[in-house]
Amino acid sequence: MSGSATLLARLRARRRPPGGQRFGRRPERPAPAGEFNRRLLAPMVLGSVLNPINSSMIAVALVPVGIAFGAPPAETAWLVTALYLATAVGQPVLGRLVDDHGPRRLYLAGTALVGLAGLLGALAPSLGLLVAARVLLGLGTSAAYPAAMHLTRSEAERTGRSSPTGVLTALAVAGQTVAVIGPTFGGLLIGLGGWRTVFAVNVPLSLTCLALGLSRLPAAAPRRDRGDRLDHTGIALFAALLLTLMLFVMKPGTARWYLPVLTVLAAAGFAVRETRTRTPFIDLRALARNRPLVATYLRQVLGNTGTYAFLYGYTQWLEEGRGLGAATAGLVLLPLSLTGLAVSAVTGRSPAVRGKLVAGSVFQMAAAAALLLLDPASPVVLLVAVGLLAGVPQGLTGLGNQAALYHQADPAAIASAAGLLRTFMYLGAMAASAANAAYFPHGATTGGLHHLALFMLGGAGLLFLVVLPDRSLGRVGAAARRRN
Repeated sequence: MSGSATLLARLRARRRPPGGQRFGRRPERPAPAGEFNRRLLAPMVLGSVLNPINSSMIAVALVPVGIAFGAPPAETAWLVTALYLATAVGQPVLGRLVDDHGPRRLYLAGTALVGLAGLLGALAPSLGLLVAARVLLGLGTSAAYPAAMHLTRSEAERTGRSSPTGVLTALAVAGQTVAVIGPTFGGLLIGLGGWRTVFAVNVPLSLTCLALGLSRLPAAAPRRDRGDRLDHTGIALFAALLLTLMLFVMKPGTARWYLPVLTVLAAAGFAVRETRTRTPFIDLRALARNRPLVATYLRQVLGNTGTYAFLYGYTQWLEEGRGLGAATAGLVLLPLSLTGLAVSAVTGRSPAVRGKLVAGSVFQMAAAAALLLLDPASPVVLLVAVGLLAGVPQGLTGLGNQAALYHQADPAAIASAAGLLRTFMYLGAMAASAANAAYFPHGATTGGLHHLALFMLGGAGLLFLVVLPDRSLGRVGAAARRRN
């Protein structure tokens, strides 16, 4: 009898679904050996686009929100900056937690927070609470992308395909497409139900992510010793560095001289802390040894400074300088999103990382130069053409940087590295937001747009100079070609 009982117990254990799931759920069919588990794609892609959709939808809501609360552009710009500050800190923190504890729990907690933040924003009676909702959105959306990169690496190890270009392309295309289609989508939402709908839409998005995450994401054992502790001091210093820097850049002046001083002190303290602690928030020593990865982070800052300066500056100018409504401005920008989608889809599987980044920097310079041609009487055809031109670098630069990072980062810390990539992306976005506030202090005028275009032109030129001599990118492309 004891032998029969043991055999029965073993059979029951074999029938139990992965991750210890019970409640009569049908066991999941394992993915075939050598093939990526396609059930993971839906939660990975949908979760990873929560951040870019919230980053871009707000572009067409800034003017209506400012009118509703009587706030100038310099104040509504904090709706942009608050999300980026929270994301810049939250992405590497949650990436580290994903590396330590697996993607499932962090993904579920983050997407649940997105729903709560959306509800708060939809009901907020003041600009201050809207900013608080954006902070929560930044933190909540910080988990999914590192979780997706962690799952991509795990599946690559399981299948033996170390260069899953199809999955990386899907993540990049989704993020880039949603980022550029966000203003159009936001404009349509505002046309249907007012600016509060750009917050409320996060509630159904959150519920969908939770359902997909619960049903499809695998449970994972922690990969590191649970005795490790987060570097709370390093995180606090990093947050202080970003906050004091942005407070000054958003409104520079001699009366605020103490802010740059605090930024320098926070930066020095952060550097000392991260080079001495056993478990740093950002391992500066390891980062300094990986120069190709440092170059990728620098390109991420430069590329996204231009991308978001165009996205926010051009959108605001279309509404204020050109006199278009929010919904119309979103429709004018629709070709931009279509171009970005087409370019990403066509070039996504190509391993030519360096070629993508060179072309992206050249087209970004061209788009910035095209803004100098605009004035309040510019025909709609020209407005659309400028958007089409700007869509090309948006379809190339992010794709190239993500592919480079996948091959340059330590596989054991891929989620942390991916989170830091998003941090540098939003450092660029914060620089763009500060530039918009500086060049549009009293509204989005044509003169301010032209000054912003010169700023973008300089950044795109610097990006070109960083990419062109970097021969390590050619080696990354060759390695990806061999592994495919």
